[in-house]
Amino acid sequence: MISASFLVKPASGRCNLACTYCFYRDETEHRSVTDYGLMTEETAAILVNRAFELGASSYSFGFQGGEPTLAGLPFFRRFVSMVKEHKRAGDRVDWAIQTNGVLIDEHWARFLKDEGFLVGLSLDGPKLLHDAVRIDRQGRGSHDRVLAGLAALQAADVPVNALCVVTDQVASNAAQVYRYLRRRGLHWMQFIPCLEPLDASAGGQDWSLRPEAYGSFLKTLFDLWYEDHSRGTPASIRWFDNLVDMAMGHPPENCGMAGICSAYFTIEADGSVYPCDFYVTDEWRLGNIRDHQLSNLMSSETARQFVSSSEPVDTACQGCFAFPLCRGGCRRDREPFVGGLPGLNRYCKAYKEFFAYAGERIVGMAEVFASGKPGV
Repeated sequence: MISASFLVKPASGRCNLACTYCFYRDETEHRSVTDYGLMTEETAAILVNRAFELGASSYSFGFQGGEPTLAGLPFFRRFVSMVKEHKRAGDRVDWAIQTNGVLIDEHWARFLKDEGFLVGLSLDGPKLLHDAVRIDRQGRGSHDRVLAGLAALQAADVPVNALCVVTDQVASNAAQVYRYLRRRGLHWMQFIPCLEPLDASAGGQDWSLRPEAYGSFLKTLFDLWYEDHSRGTPASIRWFDNLVDMAMGHPPENCGMAGICSAYFTIEADGSVYPCDFYVTDEWRLGNIRDHQLSNLMSSETARQFVSSSEPVDTACQGCFAFPLCRGGCRRDREPFVGGLPGLNRYCKAYKEFFAYAGERIVGMAEVFASGKPGV
């Protein structure tokens, strides 16, 4: 099956919050055009046309920001309608949106349910932790507004994936955060290590995640996740799920776990195309859908360089017991490059500690799942 994935930023970097750790705001401040505005219907139509020119049989459209709901519900209705007009019999189309939840109401929830969207909802745990970093421009916490959005989504039976950014503070409260999300009825979870600002020294922010704290976080989180699996009340944590799949011999679906970047289509509001949402900067701009077919952009020298430059691994990784599952980790965590080569993942110590602690259980789960037997 030929598949094509698109990460669309219909509101560019615009947001109704001002989260202190926002990696995308930092990226926009490192490029010549910080704000491409709202995506027009004309640009959306060009994007849909370009997408279906690829002749794939499976399409995935994910919307991210900034805050994508700022583009407005009418924009999303029209975008979905245009895709349906182009979709051929037998084509598969998957929809997703990553949102802070502040604007989600019953109208949004009904639309997302009707069109089969998976919603990634940013929620950093209990109010005290969440509101310490996920604030609006007046400095007010957003926790209560996010819960109102979550309530609307759950009332409409929309599948919700909790997106929790792991700061040092979250890492110190792993059990509290996990149990809180479970009490909120959230079955799918992603725990995403916070990204350091571009060109900044690692560990220089109030919220920066120390490798030793991340290692402890992963071990505690795994114990809780493993225990729930053993009880027959499993939750889905994307990173752990991928590790078990990899131990079964399957490729990871999370690109940061593959050991090499696989450029995908990241589309800014003006139609500019980039190979990854962690690198939406002038250096990695591939071109614009108004001027180029997507297939040409992805075979460009810049795209090839982006992929190939992520392939080398640090000498410390060679022969490491954890490498078969770690694979060096996400390119962004291997910055800065030295002599054009990626460095050692800044969380190397955390990953070694975690795999030494949980590796046998991961392999054991893989063996059980492969056998088709119940339980872990």
